[in-house]
Amino acid sequence: MQKNNTVKAINKNVRSSPRKIAIILDYIRGKKADLALRDLEFTRKRISLDVSKTVRSAISNAENNNQFDIDNLFIKEAYVGKSLVMKRFRPRAKGRASAIKKPFSRITIVLEEKKEGKDGTKN
Repeated sequence: MQKNNTVKAINKNVRSSPRKIAIILDYIRGKKADLALRDLEFTRKRISLDVSKTVRSAISNAENNNQFDIDNLFIKEAYVGKSLVMKRFRPRAKGRASAIKKPFSRITIVLEEKKEGKDGTKN
């Protein structure tokens, strides 16, 4: 019986729209975890700080809860979903008001441990 070699971290209620976060997640999906953290550090997007926090949390979960080797961790899945939406109203001309939606998101990072085989291939 093979043990499960994936670990997950979820960051709920991130104050940014899912479209903005999805751009960053597409950029890091499939990379090694340490390279993804390095790339997020030099990304010129504000939301990359929250994404890197979630990746660090997933790495800590893998290290502390599952005793995975952090050098063999890859980002298997990285996706974002919608969460709650704050609704605010601004005054407009002629006594009207218009709605302003302030969306929240939920970031999910799934890491997988890939071990080196005897023949040098990864599995």
